[in-house]
Amino acid sequence: MNNIYYFTAVLHKEDVGYSIWIDELSGCNSQGDSLSEAITNIKDAIGLFYEDYKSRGEAFPDPNAPENIKLEENETAVLIEFDALEYAKKHDKKAVKKTLTIPSWLNTVAEENNINFSSVLQSALKQKLNIQ
Repeated sequence: MNNIYYFTAVLHKEDVGYSIWIDELSGCNSQGDSLSEAITNIKDAIGLFYEDYKSRGEAFPDPNAPENIKLEENETAVLIEFDALEYAKKHDKKAVKKTLTIPSWLNTVAEENNINFSSVLQSALKQKLNIQ
């Protein structure tokens, strides 16, 4: 699964702030009073599009090559990095219940030592998947 996407956003300087959009994600646009705010906001907009595609079971579009972006006067191309895993960690706080099986003796020892099974499983999964 690809977690990182690089989109070329089109940035337009307004009288106050910036407008920004991604051509290949029709309707994916945002704005900000500063360049930094506009970039942060377009990353959130990309995340919403990503979640929508995922919920419909559709593949997320591949980014256009920067040379394919057509710019008009007062527009600048800006490379935007979108990390789908980081977006999910920030926004998807829903808990999922899992059933698991372990040997009875291990369960007894773990309970005697007040082990939090959920915490241990989360830590082990992150370690196994090399996720910080």
